[in-house]
Amino acid sequence: MSAGLRRTLQTVAIAAAVVLLAACTGLPTTGDVQPGLALGASPEEQDFLPLASGPVEGAGPTAIVEGFMEAAITPADNWDTARKFLTPELASTWRPTTGVSIDASAATRSFTSSVEDDAESANGDSADVRVTFDQVASVDATGAYSQTVAASNSAFVVVRANGQWRIADAPDGVVIDESRFARVYDDYALQYYDQTWERLVPDVRWFPRRATVATTIAQSLIGGAPSPWLAPAVQSAFPPGVQLARDAVPIDPDQVADVALNREALGLPAKTLARMRTQLQATLLGAGVQISQVRFTVDGRTLEAGVVKLIDDPVDGGSVVLKDGQFGTLVGGEITPIPGVTDEILASSQPIRAVDLAVDSSHAAVQLADGRVWLAGDGRFDALDERASLVRPSMDPFDFTWSVPSSAPAALQVMGVDAAPRPIANAWPDASGVSAIRVSADGTRIAAVLVVGGQRWVVVSAVIRDDDGVPTELGPTEPLAQLEGTASGLVWLGSDRLGVLSDAEDRIVLTQVVGGPGTSEVAPTGAASIAGSRTAAGIRVLGAGGAVFARSGSAWSESIVGVTVLGTRAGH
Repeated sequence: MSAGLRRTLQTVAIAAAVVLLAACTGLPTTGDVQPGLALGASPEEQDFLPLASGPVEGAGPTAIVEGFMEAAITPADNWDTARKFLTPELASTWRPTTGVSIDASAATRSFTSSVEDDAESANGDSADVRVTFDQVASVDATGAYSQTVAASNSAFVVVRANGQWRIADAPDGVVIDESRFARVYDDYALQYYDQTWERLVPDVRWFPRRATVATTIAQSLIGGAPSPWLAPAVQSAFPPGVQLARDAVPIDPDQVADVALNREALGLPAKTLARMRTQLQATLLGAGVQISQVRFTVDGRTLEAGVVKLIDDPVDGGSVVLKDGQFGTLVGGEITPIPGVTDEILASSQPIRAVDLAVDSSHAAVQLADGRVWLAGDGRFDALDERASLVRPSMDPFDFTWSVPSSAPAALQVMGVDAAPRPIANAWPDASGVSAIRVSADGTRIAAVLVVGGQRWVVVSAVIRDDDGVPTELGPTEPLAQLEGTASGLVWLGSDRLGVLSDAEDRIVLTQVVGGPGTSEVAPTGAASIAGSRTAAGIRVLGAGGAVFARSGSAWSESIVGVTVLGTRAGH
């Protein structure tokens, strides 16, 4: 893994006080009157944010700029602390929400000033201060995160006003060191519909941890758009002309989020309104905002909106294993056969290398020891892909099996239960190799480990389908993380995270946010394959001696031994 990616977001001790925003659980009958929640706040939301200090009297130009950059860790009141380092004119126009530059460490920032950093002895009333820092990532104005490893710099103009130095010119946006980024910002998944309107697909964004996060989320979902790489495969229920009528989403004592819309919402079909409500409601609940429902209003009057039925994510039915001549799901120490699949797999004349079970367990994509891919199910065992050097196959929720040779990424194809191969257009045209692929549970995204320009990357792309749900092409490639070695396994951990078993010098398990940073840990001894689940906590690894390990807190615990193949489930 690259040096930038190897750094993980860590929790640091904050010497300053913390802000605690908490709601009462009932109505008190005694005591003083307590202030209520801010508009858009979650009734049970708690924010523990680091606090920065304002400018020190008599501080010189460099100290003022350094203090201003440090104040980026306190977004309260629209970065009021940071604005205290600015002249009144700049304070009224500076826009901190245009983006975030995430640097390696505040301690490695280099400050160069055109004057001595002494307010008493400095000549003149103006100074130029330049700051150089090592950028490792960035967040744009929409909250989209990207890895950006490069040396960066910012220029400031500092002037003396009323005997004190203040910043008169500064770039918009903020700079936050990597170790504190996750203390100030959090990931929130905006939900969009797939092409069938039956599933919701997360689009991760990063917003400041503030009491008004419900407002921020609503503004981003209703007035924004999906990330460019995801946009070809998803859609929003909110028509372009529908906007928030006010910059606040208050939550009443019954935990109802009151979302005021403009008059463009009047006259919309009932199904559109139901989709809108379902989309926003799911986004807020998924973000941890404590609400019971979303209520739309126009000019103060309730806009009746129902909800739509969505297809649930596949459930975890236990580990899929091949052990001692038995194949099936492992629950409570016993292996339960899978009707129509188990007998066909056990009857194979060749050893099994990998198995990916369909959502409804009616079929399984099976890779044999010679690398060929077969489809087991309904009492049949049919050849799907007999090309050389195939990576492990991946089934999607529509019963298509995805397969590709490791040396020819552009030759990606899918096969349905009819076993007919269908080529996928625009499959990673810049890649020279692929070592793993995995389709998400919603079928709108495919993750892969590719070789591009001699470097190995974990990437994700949108899956574009025709009106019959058949995959036809991929959208643009979105790089997520760089790896040092190949990948023995790639799985989905929930809807917006990936698990990667990397074959670096020391094998590691990388947990990668799709649209965020990654964290890594040492894999169990002899790790050979990996299986995912609906949550990162459910990840499983096949290690030495056929031992299957599951995460137990911060450690790995052995759950069963003697396993020959650790299978996967479609979408996991």
